[in-house]
Amino acid sequence: MKRLYIQEVATRDGFQNEKQFVDTDAKIALVNALSACGFAKIEVTSFTSPKAIPALRDAEAVMHGIARRDGVVYTALVPNVRGAERALSCGVDEVNLVMSVSETHNRANLRMSREQSFAQLCEVIGVVKATPVAINVSLSTSMGCPMEGDVAAEEVLRWTERFAGLGAHGVTLCDTTGMAFPSQMKALCERVREAFPALELTLHFHNTRGMALANTLAALSAGIDRFDASLGGIGGCPYAPGATGNVCTEELVHMLELDGYDTGVNLTAALNAAALLPGLIGHDVPSQILKAGRRLDLHEAPPVDAGCAPAQQAFAKEGA
Repeated sequence: MKRLYIQEVATRDGFQNEKQFVDTDAKIALVNALSACGFAKIEVTSFTSPKAIPALRDAEAVMHGIARRDGVVYTALVPNVRGAERALSCGVDEVNLVMSVSETHNRANLRMSREQSFAQLCEVIGVVKATPVAINVSLSTSMGCPMEGDVAAEEVLRWTERFAGLGAHGVTLCDTTGMAFPSQMKALCERVREAFPALELTLHFHNTRGMALANTLAALSAGIDRFDASLGGIGGCPYAPGATGNVCTEELVHMLELDGYDTGVNLTAALNAAALLPGLIGHDVPSQILKAGRRLDLHEAPPVDAGCAPAQQAFAKEGA
């Protein structure tokens, strides 16, 4: 049974997009619940300016308040040196740095050119490398840009090489607006794995066009064993109209377990945690497993008289 590593991002990637502020104590309780689920990594929060992302303005309080569990990597997004310093003061295990492979998306999302972003992240890496904290770089729009269209695999490889050369231990390829498709995914993963065998490679899918699980299977066939996912399927990108959010954690784990993979995740515990989300964020979540249950969550058979709809009963009586 192949071991996979599922990395939960709801408390950062999910909550940062929510209009309703999730109380600090509720965030801490949710992270603690997620820690007990068996996730390999939890992206707890973002040390971005509170003015930019008010939903995560309590980053320090959350990081200091959670109960750490052995074997779980607690990571946080940091945009700049100031953010890195804040994260390091909270004892994170890893920092996650973000920029886009697409020039247009990077300018729209980060208000900088790619080279400006790279220079800023080089400064962050310089600060973090003086500590034991690990460095992961997430490359947004690796499978397509909503403004430019297709993104060349060569560009993904080029930016991966630049960050690997600076000492990043991991790179996450992000399908930021759900533009990836399976054959593209398999080919890209094969090329990146072949070029950078020592990198910890993660795939980050969004389900904007309903292909996140199909793309996961394609990545698996290329040897990928690490996947980001978001509880309840929450999250998304403002540059993807109609986006439904990230690949849903419980749907991903449910599929992988049915196919015989060891995810390390307790699906029952994850579903219990996902059930808390509507009350925390004030609206329903996309998760179908939360609504319909697992494949073998069986139901009592209805009484014989109620076994078919009235129209079907009439049809049967007429003997037609």
